[in-house]
Amino acid sequence: MAKWLCVVYTTFVWWCFFSNTPANCLVNETDRLALIAFKASIDQDPFGVLRSWNDSVHHCDWKGILCSGRHRDRVVELNLMSQGLIGSLSPHIGNMSFLKEIILPNNSFHGPIPQEISRLFRLRNIALSNNSFQGEIPINISRCSNLEVLNLINNRLTGNIPTELGSLSKLRGLGLGGNKLSGTFPPSLGNLSSLSKLSLYDCGLHGEIPKEIAQLQVLTFIQLSDNYLSGEIPAGIYNISTLSVFVVLYNQLHGSIPNDIGLTLPNLKYLGLLSNRFTGRLPISLSNASKLEQVVFSVNDFVGPIPRDLGRLLNLRQLIVDVNRLQDDLGFISSLTNCTSLQTLVLGSNLLRGPIPESIANLSSTISAIGIEDNQIHGSIPSGIGNLLNLNALVLAVNYLSGPIPTTIGKLYNLQLLHLYQNNFTQLPSSLGNLTLLNYLYLGHNNIYGSIPPTLSNCSSLLELNITHNNLHGSIPPEILSLSSISIAFSLSYNALTGSLPSEVGSLKNLEVLDISNNRLSGSLPSSLGNCLSLEQLHLEVNSFEGKIPQSLRELRGLQELDLSHNNLSGLIPSFLGDLKLEKLNLSFNRLHGEVPMGGVFQNGSAISVVGNIDLCGGSPDLNLPLCPSSKSNKNKLSHKMKAILAVVATLVLCLILFVWFFIFLHWRRVSRKKANSASSLEDQMLRVSYAELLKATDGFSEDNLIGVGSYSSVYKGILNQVQTIVAVKVINLQLKGASKSFMSECKALRTIRHRNLLKIFSVCSSIDFQGNEFKALVYEFMANGSLEKWLHHDVVENEGHEEEPKNLKLIQRLNIAIDVASAVEYLHCHCESTIIHGDLKPSNVLLDDEMTACVGDFGLTKILSTVSSEVAQHESNSIAVRGTIGYVAPEYAMGNRASTLADVYSYGILLMVMFTGKYPTDNVFHDGLSLHSFVGSALPDKVMEIVDPRILLEHVPGSWLKDILVSVLKIGVACSMESPRDRMQIQDVVSELCKIKNVCES
Repeated sequence: MAKWLCVVYTTFVWWCFFSNTPANCLVNETDRLALIAFKASIDQDPFGVLRSWNDSVHHCDWKGILCSGRHRDRVVELNLMSQGLIGSLSPHIGNMSFLKEIILPNNSFHGPIPQEISRLFRLRNIALSNNSFQGEIPINISRCSNLEVLNLINNRLTGNIPTELGSLSKLRGLGLGGNKLSGTFPPSLGNLSSLSKLSLYDCGLHGEIPKEIAQLQVLTFIQLSDNYLSGEIPAGIYNISTLSVFVVLYNQLHGSIPNDIGLTLPNLKYLGLLSNRFTGRLPISLSNASKLEQVVFSVNDFVGPIPRDLGRLLNLRQLIVDVNRLQDDLGFISSLTNCTSLQTLVLGSNLLRGPIPESIANLSSTISAIGIEDNQIHGSIPSGIGNLLNLNALVLAVNYLSGPIPTTIGKLYNLQLLHLYQNNFTQLPSSLGNLTLLNYLYLGHNNIYGSIPPTLSNCSSLLELNITHNNLHGSIPPEILSLSSISIAFSLSYNALTGSLPSEVGSLKNLEVLDISNNRLSGSLPSSLGNCLSLEQLHLEVNSFEGKIPQSLRELRGLQELDLSHNNLSGLIPSFLGDLKLEKLNLSFNRLHGEVPMGGVFQNGSAISVVGNIDLCGGSPDLNLPLCPSSKSNKNKLSHKMKAILAVVATLVLCLILFVWFFIFLHWRRVSRKKANSASSLEDQMLRVSYAELLKATDGFSEDNLIGVGSYSSVYKGILNQVQTIVAVKVINLQLKGASKSFMSECKALRTIRHRNLLKIFSVCSSIDFQGNEFKALVYEFMANGSLEKWLHHDVVENEGHEEEPKNLKLIQRLNIAIDVASAVEYLHCHCESTIIHGDLKPSNVLLDDEMTACVGDFGLTKILSTVSSEVAQHESNSIAVRGTIGYVAPEYAMGNRASTLADVYSYGILLMVMFTGKYPTDNVFHDGLSLHSFVGSALPDKVMEIVDPRILLEHVPGSWLKDILVSVLKIGVACSMESPRDRMQIQDVVSELCKIKNVCES
């Protein structure tokens, strides 16, 4: 293709040369040929954006092209942002000499950035962020002397930052973050006298920040986080009075902060120094920077007191100075009562001392998080704490606080996280039961006595309960064990609890860890423990339980640790314990007898303990137990009788199976016929619209009303006169193979389904157009905020100078959308007359209305399964398996497997990870066995903040609560996208878990 284009272009130039008007000829066609070469370098165009690029349309009218007003045929802007294009960037782009804007972010361009761009002397904006460009940044790009914005964020570029970029005197925005660069910070960037925004985060930079940067006197934004920068911050940077955002998180910088920083940086709003090696005192002058909103000094080595007049910062929203060596009492909190916008106060892991002042009750009504853990605080919690009605998190752990927990804490109805462990508290108030939104309750390692308040059973959102290492007595209230919301851990170990383990423990079906060890519990173990199907750790040791080990424990297929030691259990060791995935098994010091099994965990002598059971025998040689008496003779006597019995049983079972399948087949035929006779068409249930009405509604299917292009259709915005409302008209392109089948699938799926998170359909049109051609279309509710696809992958620099505002989804919006989509899938799978498989879940098929409610659309690949087929679908092969989108389609479809609900779950898991990491599954970074699934899985839980979409961190300062939420969400994404269908999460559980996470996240 490239050779052919070269020949055509050369021939054309010679023809123009010998024509009467060679200059005009070149002016008229040069840009057109360059655009044709651009199109030829595109391998995939999933949205069909380049379909209009053909000979029937003037190239100035091609989609994404803007031509000059004075020079009609000359292209001044190439804008194909977020179109999913895959391919390379043609060097012929350098022939469009009038080009001022190259806007190609959020695609999948690969290969090098062409050196030929340097010919474009009129260029003002190069936006290539969120692609997969490779190689080095072209040095000769510095010839584009009019360049104002250079945004190459989030690619795979390597090498050093060219020093030649320092010659771009008009450059206002430079974004190179999120690449695989190396080397040092070029001092020549200090020559960019017009630069206002500089983003070099995660660039692999080392060495010092050059002092020349202080020459940039109009800088407002510096982002240098996640590098290996060392040395001190050049003193001159603190004199750039225009600076608003200065963020150097996660580096190796050291030195102290100037005492006059609040005077020299009066416009400062965000000062982020987290995770470096800064020392010295917190400057008193910070209170003079009256615009300050965020102060993030965590994980450094600051010493001394916290300034007492920070209350002058009336815009202060976040004060985060944990993990330092600050020494002070908490008197400064009184001044913070003037900060009426304060939301987050994090002071943990310092050397703070003294009592909590009563003035804490007067902090702003907007305060949502207080953390003063791991200090030297003593005294009691002021009762006025109950005034902070919007508090979501209260963390006072690892201090010397004492006395009863105040009853007023029950007024904190929005509290979701309460950490009071490792103090000297003595009593639990029954008012804790008022905290119905509470997710995490940590009260371990105190001196709490008395019984467990039954009112805790009102905490219906609780995910984890920990009251270990206290002096609790009495029985375990059955009401608390009925809290099915508890899924992470239920821990009451090291107390003095008595009585039996209530059978209500079986309600904890989603629980991972149950630890009631080291108490005085007795009685037999309830068989209902087998209902706790998610258990991974079960600790019942050091109690007085008796009787046999329940057979129901065989249902705990995910159990990894089981400790029943130091009880009075008797009977044989069940052989099914060897079938579980146990990594540790402790049965020591009981009254068990008989032969020790040989399978599974019993083969690993270092993983099990059975000491203290004097009547055991056999087992692994590592156990050093005596041999069991021979029972060979008894076995021979029984062998013939058993064979005969087994033969009879097998025959009866086979007959029963054949009878059941025959009955199911007859029932299926009756149901199918009944549905066929009674089902009305989709058109009969809805508005009737004609081709003429749709033509009028969309202004003749005008390209100005085109809002999207799919595999088999184009979608237009229009106003339908019948209902006087804005609609989306999906016109099927019947010229494409498979389009008619897609239309029928969508009609069949939409016939009976109704759900708030499924795209509402108004009508179906199957008619003839004015040229006598077959015409088919679906009329849907118009979704004002477009697709989820268009809300993902935007950044600040790329949109500079353009009317479109950068879009970003807040954390709670992402959670709401995730829940909406999961709810829609659950409805399709579980609550329809027949099981419906969507088959193509991805961001472009999730649409958002004016209230940001998500609706799932595009049912063109849907499969409808009968009850019988849905049960066996995932195990059988079928040549008509659902075709989905690369990266989102389940791996079993590649082997021809039938459509299955678990394949939708796989696609949903990928969608969820895309939403929270900002990375597509087809990103070129995923190669050599690395996938989005393994990329996320390997980062959990400790490195989650390194892979999360950085725009989430712009909204929230990183903290343990945010990390916990992101870990929980991405764990669901990983669990849904397991390679084996049987290992995937059930969609009902997905909805439940996400709702719990939302409760934690909401303020």
